[in-house]
Amino acid sequence: MTAHLAVIDMQRVFGDPGSAWATPRFAEIVPRIRVLAEALAPKVTFTRFVAPDEPAGAWSDYYARWPFARMPPDAPLYELVPDFAGPGPTLDATTFSKWGPELASRVGPDVLVLAGVSTDCCVLSTAVGAADAGVPVRVVADACAGVDDRSHAAALHVLGLYSPLVEVVDTTTVLDSLGGP
Repeated sequence: MTAHLAVIDMQRVFGDPGSAWATPRFAEIVPRIRVLAEALAPKVTFTRFVAPDEPAGAWSDYYARWPFARMPPDAPLYELVPDFAGPGPTLDATTFSKWGPELASRVGPDVLVLAGVSTDCCVLSTAVGAADAGVPVRVVADACAGVDDRSHAAALHVLGLYSPLVEVVDTTTVLDSLGGP
């Protein structure tokens, strides 16, 4: 399989247990994502969710609920965690879905492999957007984390309903398909 890995939003704001957006199990998926990134390098893109300069539409209500997140993209809370700072190109988006022309141009004809946070928000949104564009998507269940275990499982269930456009797999399956360890 020729694949491109998109590592979704492995940022301090989701990894810091004291953050209002902390994602339980964030630390547990870091080693699996590191292995995937090494195996798929250089075809890896790291994404970051960042606040827009001026929220519009429903995003205005969203940021009224989460005012702490109205920070510029270079704010420390939006930095990738140290494990992923600097190893590959980064794509910033002010939307949950990271699928768009920029990621599409990086992925090209490859299978899009997704890992990161949160399964039930940005990973799900990115997977559906790419699938709608006709891109084969593999969501690496054990390299994703949700806002809680139940939401993670529910999102994986919903993503499985998109088969064969979206396949829910595990790290070993991805590595085996590459001829890796």
